[in-house]
Amino acid sequence: MLRSGSKIRRVGMLFSGGPAPAANAVISAAALSFLNDGIEVLGYLDGYENLENFSPDRPLEEGRHYIRLTRDDVSGIRNRKDIILRTSRANPGKPIGEYSHLGDTERNRKLRNVCMCFEHCELDALVSIGGDDTLKTANYLCNIQDVVPGMRGTQIVHLPKTIDNDYYGIDWTFGFFSAAHFAAAEIRNLGADARSTQAWYVLEIMGRKAGWLTYAAGIAGEATRMLSVEDYEGEFDVRAEAAEFAELMIHRERDGRPYGIICMAEGLADRLPEEMRPSFTDSHGNLRLGDAQVGRVLAEAMQEAYEHKMGRKPVVRYKQIGYEVRCAEPSAFDVLLGTQLGVGAYRALVEEGLSRVMVSVEDQLSLKYVPFDDLIDPVTLRTRVRFIDKKSDFYRLARALEYQGMLDDLHRRESQ
Repeated sequence: MLRSGSKIRRVGMLFSGGPAPAANAVISAAALSFLNDGIEVLGYLDGYENLENFSPDRPLEEGRHYIRLTRDDVSGIRNRKDIILRTSRANPGKPIGEYSHLGDTERNRKLRNVCMCFEHCELDALVSIGGDDTLKTANYLCNIQDVVPGMRGTQIVHLPKTIDNDYYGIDWTFGFFSAAHFAAAEIRNLGADARSTQAWYVLEIMGRKAGWLTYAAGIAGEATRMLSVEDYEGEFDVRAEAAEFAELMIHRERDGRPYGIICMAEGLADRLPEEMRPSFTDSHGNLRLGDAQVGRVLAEAMQEAYEHKMGRKPVVRYKQIGYEVRCAEPSAFDVLLGTQLGVGAYRALVEEGLSRVMVSVEDQLSLKYVPFDDLIDPVTLRTRVRFIDKKSDFYRLARALEYQGMLDDLHRRESQ
């Protein structure tokens, strides 16, 4: 029996895109909230992978493509590292480039398949958990109901997920601090190795479009220098940066510190000159920035620039810090945040009767609901990216904590 008086009787839930710590806290809190109100919850496995290929001739199989979540399924899982619903990068809205495409029967085919699946399952609402592409898909699924006649009306709310923390509408995304904590520990470990062996490391850290994770991990891990896409207006000139870092290495040596850690965001691969940019994509057409190994390119250029200046070759090692941060042990804060977002999905759909909103928090985890229209460009239909503001105190904090040896020399010269 529905204690809330809501008309919602069955809710679907899915997780799409890359994993993030505390994913199960979100799933658990949302599912328990619905179940406690007598609302059935279908958990779709593997994101949109099976939904985008749905047809009445090939119905989804329970246990293989989806599960009916029970209290036992979602109890005691908030700190588990894996994702009980699993995930994929299937993106049914990828062919959509503008609003008119939603009515194109070829471009909207996979979106229509998803909607047919919802109708077949008699869904009243969907809880979408994922990153920017998943938010776009949620928006498309709302808009296509207005464009294509005869669609079942399905309420949709979205929960923001990305360890990159580059979402508009929320200050911190669940999993971000857990990922930053894990990466910071890696930086500190490699920092000890660098001091012990008098070497340098260039660490390439996940962050496709913004530098939040690189800067947070670099600050907590006490990196020597941090750089990301926000630091460059145009192309990332590897040789110019390598020359500057060679000077940094020389200054550190004179200061008795012949070692250091450079942290850089993988998104800088997309700022390389055209001939150096990555062209590798996965099976869903997503650019694989990590395969470009922009950190390795910088490390080798640093070695070359230093050897040119000093006549000897330094030790500069390269390492990617990537997939391992996505399923790190979730921090207490991320579990709290994820749990509140999960409960917020229930409150948005059932208590507030909302659709086409992203669940967010402000102040001390107070819930708020941000309309999709505030998060998505109305012309391109792309989600807005929240870069680090170079005038912000967060950015200034990162700059203040970096190695200041070169600045000290500059100040001494200016005072003479």
